Amino acid sequence: MVQDEKSIVTPWEVSGDLDYAKLIKKFGTKPFDETLTNKLAKLTGGDIHPMIRRGLVFSHRDFDWLLSHIESGGDFALYTGRGPSGDTHLGHLVPWFFTKWLQDKFDVELYFQITDDEKFLYNPQYTYDQTIGYAYKNIEDILAVGFDPEKTKFIIDSQAGPKFRKLATEISKRITFSTVKAIFGYNESTNIGLLYHPAIQAAPCFYPSIIHGRKIPVLIPAGIDQDPYWRATRDIAKKMGYYKPVALHSEFIPGLEKGGKMSSSNPNSTVFTTDTGKVASKKVNRAFTGGRATIEEQKRLGGDPGICNVFSWYRSSFEEDDTALQKRWDDCKNGDLMCGPCKMDLADRVVLFLEMHQSKKEDVADLIESSIIRV
Repeated sequence: MVQDEKSIVTPWEVSGDLDYAKLIKKFGTKPFDETLTNKLAKLTGGDIHPMIRRGLVFSHRDFDWLLSHIESGGDFALYTGRGPSGDTHLGHLVPWFFTKWLQDKFDVELYFQITDDEKFLYNPQYTYDQTIGYAYKNIEDILAVGFDPEKTKFIIDSQAGPKFRKLATEISKRITFSTVKAIFGYNESTNIGLLYHPAIQAAPCFYPSIIHGRKIPVLIPAGIDQDPYWRATRDIAKKMGYYKPVALHSEFIPGLEKGGKMSSSNPNSTVFTTDTGKVASKKVNRAFTGGRATIEEQKRLGGDPGICNVFSWYRSSFEEDDTALQKRWDDCKNGDLMCGPCKMDLADRVVLFLEMHQSKKEDVADLIESSIIRV
């Protein structure tokens, strides 16, 4: 975990100025480099997801090993998760679309953990019924992304079955209090539910092996804020007879206001999947940009797309064409593009996306129960 005067990156909070090179060093991961991109391209027929092409996937643990494993004919499963603390927002969806791309390219199972228990244990404002309710609403959003319903299994912690619980208990026996204290900063005031939770969140790393009766590695696309859980898991994997989990870390999607990632706790800076087009458009048009104080200065000096949250949204999810994205960057830098039209264009794209996503949610509602695994 990282906590200093400029930023906070923990499993429960991400805020401040995010220096990704610094996070790689602090968390002890490896940069996602061109060698990995080229090796991945050989396995995907040359197709590379925009999040990789544009450097949004910036860090990994053992992804080079997994690619070699795949090259030699080995398979794997995907594992990611969601802490149901409210409605889904666009910052959640971006890495899920990347996860879908991985599922489609490699035709693999996805185990999607919904940590309703952790949200209840960590946040005193929630009742257990509330977090369970959010779990089902979030699953609807996840399925609307387009995951293969036949190969996507949801694990709702509060409803996990006996095999999952047995596995978590076996894991918990291997993780000491001193380990979780060192990794998560727990102390004597931490409730015992949170002390046990790392075992729950570790279980999906080995759960596919339990389900299929053979060793299967898992790949975890997630934010680096969740990496502390995999550190504890990796320490015990070989001793328990499993592969170490492999991880891919992507950049956080910024909110519409200056500073930090998009967060449900700041609704004015966040576009939720439940927002109307009018509400979403209004939020986008108030967004922080890299523009100058006046149009005259913008034309003369150009803007700064490198600090612009609007441009970040184009880069992460609302412009698939790399040439068009580069032109937007250049036009901003050269003073040929004003912030008003740029925001209006993004607002239109966001509204169209919400309309499509909300329609898809209606189509997948009947798939939720059959996608939940309780063994």
